[in-house]
Amino acid sequence: MAISVFDLFKIGIGPSSSHTVGPMVAAHDFVQALRARDLLERVARVEVHLHGSLSSTGKGHGTDRATIMGLMGERPESIDPAIVSPCIEELLESQTLLLDGRLAIPFLWGRDLQWHDESLPYHPNAMTLVAHGHAGELYRNIFYSVGGGFVVDEDQAARGELDTDTTALPYDFNSAGELMALCRLHGLRISELMLENEKAWRDEAEIRAGLWRIWEAMCDCVDQGLVAEGVLPGGLEVKRRAAALHRRLEAMDDDRSLIASTFSAMDWVNVFALAVNEENAAGGRMVTAPTNGAAGIIPAVLHYYMKFQEGADERCVVDFLLTAGAVGILCKKNASISGAEVGCQGEVGSACAMAAAGLTEVMGGSVAQVENAAEIGLEHNLGLTCDPVGGLVQVPCIERNAIASVKAINAAQMALRGDGEHFISLDKAIRTMRDTGADMQEKYKETSKGGLAVNAIEC
Repeated sequence: MAISVFDLFKIGIGPSSSHTVGPMVAAHDFVQALRARDLLERVARVEVHLHGSLSSTGKGHGTDRATIMGLMGERPESIDPAIVSPCIEELLESQTLLLDGRLAIPFLWGRDLQWHDESLPYHPNAMTLVAHGHAGELYRNIFYSVGGGFVVDEDQAARGELDTDTTALPYDFNSAGELMALCRLHGLRISELMLENEKAWRDEAEIRAGLWRIWEAMCDCVDQGLVAEGVLPGGLEVKRRAAALHRRLEAMDDDRSLIASTFSAMDWVNVFALAVNEENAAGGRMVTAPTNGAAGIIPAVLHYYMKFQEGADERCVVDFLLTAGAVGILCKKNASISGAEVGCQGEVGSACAMAAAGLTEVMGGSVAQVENAAEIGLEHNLGLTCDPVGGLVQVPCIERNAIASVKAINAAQMALRGDGEHFISLDKAIRTMRDTGADMQEKYKETSKGGLAVNAIEC
């Protein structure tokens, strides 16, 4: 299984990579499969069945709306978020779905879109899509949204495939131990090794340009989040805070308290993370990094570096994202980045480790120090549950990104103050994340049926 850094960092829309981006991709792929089988023009009706976690928190995450937009031919990386609500309103009024954006078929929301609490065998995030012709069923498939916008169908899941890319890489690695050994053997930094692997897909100029576009999309998301105000959608009446905090920081309007005077950069890290995750919660355009629920951490830490580090430039951005990508690949290969599968430790924990590694790399850390920073970032998120209030990515998700961003910077600093020697390896921390996810009760894995979600509603 070969995973590119561009698989982990994808431009899309909020609020969830697994519940919004993945279902839109799956529905779009379903339409393409109908076309490939010469069945598209024969479709008279489509059924959508959402299972497990896609059912439990799907309404709060916009899974139903995203699936419909995918059936209409839209993709997360190119869709204009502003068209979603008008398209859904038109469908509800006309009871007509434009399949592939052009074929009008009847669609009754209460009949053709069904929610099922039970999970299917291979992953908690499952959806069944069925196409009917006038004479009966034409085609059906089951899709699993396995985190970070990655999607596999039933056949791929049965074969244990989380990704179908079999590209041969010059420096393939399946563990942090292997990654560090390769770096030492060939005299490469982690970002340099990742760059060589990326060249298996595209040339260096394309890689650098592509990662710079990812960074620009992150910046656009932050900029939008720093000016948008009001209340986030969904019914919890959560107010946006990033814009007001940003105005205070720009005006240097602080209270000169101990924290404000000695740890002032923390305010900037917080505001960058809040801006991204408020935009995500509002369904705006952002970058999956490596998921939507944890999308604010890497941009916040990289913004911190670019704002405060003298001489920071495009090369630093590329090295940061390549190194962060290496850690994300390890988390995905050996555990999961899906909150529905292993809890929020797989989302925020992985992103924190990735950001810590990226920052340590651009700060001049050694291979061992980068691995140490990633381990610190992940270890201190182990056991983090995923129990979003109301099934929305607002509470505790938005603040959780800000807290983890500061944690990632501290992890990098601790690693840089050391020599790379430490007791628990990154591989052991990732293995523990996998085991902890398996041990967690189901209600704490993106169901909104346990923990903070229940206590918040009861209170």
